[in-house]
Amino acid sequence: MGIEKRPFGRTGHMSSAVIFGAAALKNVSQRTADQTLDVLYQYGVNHIDTAPRYGDAELRIGPWMERARDDFFLATKTDQFDYAGCKAQIQQSLERLCTNRLDLLQLHCLIHPDDWRRTFAPDGAMKAILEAQKAGYVDHIGVTGHSWTVAAMHQQSLDQFDFDSVLMPWNWFVAQHPKYAKDFKATVAICEERNVAVQTIKSIARGPWAAGANQNRNTWYQPLEDEDDIRIAVQWLLGHRSFFLNSVGDVDLLPLVLRAADEMAVAVPDETVMSTFSDRAGLASIFGI
Repeated sequence: MGIEKRPFGRTGHMSSAVIFGAAALKNVSQRTADQTLDVLYQYGVNHIDTAPRYGDAELRIGPWMERARDDFFLATKTDQFDYAGCKAQIQQSLERLCTNRLDLLQLHCLIHPDDWRRTFAPDGAMKAILEAQKAGYVDHIGVTGHSWTVAAMHQQSLDQFDFDSVLMPWNWFVAQHPKYAKDFKATVAICEERNVAVQTIKSIARGPWAAGANQNRNTWYQPLEDEDDIRIAVQWLLGHRSFFLNSVGDVDLLPLVLRAADEMAVAVPDETVMSTFSDRAGLASIFGI
C-alpha cells in the first residue's frame, strides 16, 4: 500500500501524488493531529503543505518535525507581502514548526495586483524570502492562489520570478469554465516547459454551503462526502500525471481521499463518467459566478 510518488518539479524530491493539506489541522487537538500523522504514514504521504493562516496547524505539525523531519517535504506559506512582515512571519513559522529549514516557502494567495506590486517592490516580501533562502532557511519558493483570476496572475508571477511551484484550483467543474480552463492550461504549459511543480486544490469541492445548511465539515465550502464520488473526483485529477492533489481540509474525509489515490484505477474516469458524476453530485462554483 502506498500512494504513487512523482517528481515535484525540479526540486529533486519525489513527493506523494497527494500532498497533505494541513488546513485540516487548524482547530484540532494534538491527539487528533498525531492520529492523522499515523494515517499519512499508512498511505506513504511524504509532503506536507501548511500556512500561518491555518489556525493551529503549524503548532500541531511542530511535534511531528521534532521526531520525523526527514520523513517529509515541508512547505508553508507567507501572507505578508512587505519585507518586515514577511521576515518576521518566516521566523515565526520556523519556530512553530520546530525546524530550521523549509523545503518550500510559498506566497499565500497572491492574486491581487496591489499585493503583487508590494511583493516585488524593493522593500517587498521577495526580498525577505530571498534573504531567507540565502541564509539556508528556505530551499525552494512557490506561489499560490484561489479564485477565477489565479491562473492568469500566476503567469504574471512566473514572468517576474522563476518560481519552483504553483498552486491553484482544478477539478471537473472549473475545467468546464472556458476562461479559467484556458488560463489554467496556459499556466501549466509554462510550468511544464520550466519543470515547475503544479499543485491543485479543491479537487473534491461540491459547491458553496447552502444557506441554513448543516456545515458539518471543517471546510469553507461543501465537499463531496460520498466515497464513490470522491474516488471519481480524485482519480480524474490524478489522471493528469504531472499534477499533485492537495488534500481536503477535514481530517475525517482525508482517509477517503487517500484511499481513492491509493486505489488508482488503470482507466481514468472519462468525459462521460465525469459529466454524469457532475450532474448527480450537483457540482457548482465555490468562487462565485
